[in-house]
Amino acid sequence: MATLTLTKENFAETIGGNDIVFIDFWAAWCGPCRAFGPVFESASEAHEDVVFAKVDTEDQQELAGMFGITSIPTLVAFREKVLVYGEAGALPAPELEKVLGAVKDLDMAEVHSKVAEQQAAKQTEQEPADAQ
Repeated sequence: MATLTLTKENFAETIGGNDIVFIDFWAAWCGPCRAFGPVFESASEAHEDVVFAKVDTEDQQELAGMFGITSIPTLVAFREKVLVYGEAGALPAPELEKVLGAVKDLDMAEVHSKVAEQQAAKQTEQEPADAQ
């Protein structure tokens, strides 16, 4: 599968409509990004069950800003609409394979449970003191 160009226009649909999405934040002027590109592309061909998307940080500054991207390349992964991985730096192919395996092996029932706990705790913190 070829990589998808991700924009703010197709972001929600891409994340919401796919089980696993890996996103490479990159720029044309970035040497490590250019070195990581073929590794990412090769992985996309080997893992047809995963959507591989690229965000050109120069063209999609708003999308890069949503993720707080300060260093490129940065790789992020979503599983069942949950951000489960994010790390700056170009990975060699064996390391990318390890990350792919780890994301595929996640116990998503446990992940969703932890997300719900965090959201409940955050909601409790935001309630006014007199409401408690």
